[in-house]
Amino acid sequence: MMYLARKIKELDQRATRLAHGLPIGADLECTDEVTLGDALLVRSDM
Repeated sequence: MMYLARKIKELDQRATRLAHGLPIGADLECTDEVTLGDALLVRSDM
C-alpha cells in the first residue's frame, strides 16, 4: 500500500483510506448512504 501511496503523491494527487463502517471488500452499491457518507467524512490520508 505504501508503494501505491508514494506513486500517487508523485503525481500530486491525494489518496485516502475510508474510515470505520465499511468492511474490507464491501460492495459500495450495497452500502447505505449514511454509512458511506460517514466513512467519506472521516477518511484519512494514506
